[in-house]
Amino acid sequence: MGLEVESRPSDSPYIERVWRSSSGDGLERMTSVATAHGELVLWEERGRVSVSVRGPETRASRAPVPEDATFFGIVFSAGTLMPHLPFHRLVDLDVEIPEVTRRSFWLKGSAWHLPGYDNAESFVRRMVREGVLERDPIVAEVLRGASPDLSERTIQRRFVAATGLTRGAIRQIDRARRAAVLIQEEVPIPDVIDRLGYFDQPHLARSLSRYIGRTATRLSDPSEPLSLLYKT
Repeated sequence: MGLEVESRPSDSPYIERVWRSSSGDGLERMTSVATAHGELVLWEERGRVSVSVRGPETRASRAPVPEDATFFGIVFSAGTLMPHLPFHRLVDLDVEIPEVTRRSFWLKGSAWHLPGYDNAESFVRRMVREGVLERDPIVAEVLRGASPDLSERTIQRRFVAATGLTRGAIRQIDRARRAAVLIQEEVPIPDVIDRLGYFDQPHLARSLSRYIGRTATRLSDPSEPLSLLYKT
């Protein structure tokens, strides 16, 4: 068994995705694909529970996979931020949360029960009530195609403050992720290029290499699985 990943969407405006996975024997590494979102990740390995907050990842990287471990994550929506652990300071980084037990952990001076796959929304609602999570709606609106009555400089400043990334960087990452999903669904390469606005096949290849860590022909390689990759 390699790495089994399950995920679901959420109706919370603060959550992009909820996921869980487990690792088995014989898998040492995985490819962590780029993401424009911050997330809260919990994992258990040999009876020890750990919690970390991860920032956006601007390129694909290889990551070790502990044997016989379980993982759970809440991927926050674009524009969601943690003021005391700002994502613009965690780009390509993560911070491990101290004082974690098998039932709870400490976050911003309070004890929190460990969340799970089925109660992520109630956990996030408490985070919002206690001011641990906030949201900049302008970021989400712009990514959906809206045109708020703000200057381009102001919009860009709000993107960087909330996510640590420019609007252009977020679009490039999301486009590469969409391309990877389409290719896995066996959509012809020329159609992927046309649908997502790449200039040509070399342009697509460079994007996949940087953000997904795979060429188009290796996207289904089972020897080193990909991290969470889903259809938006």
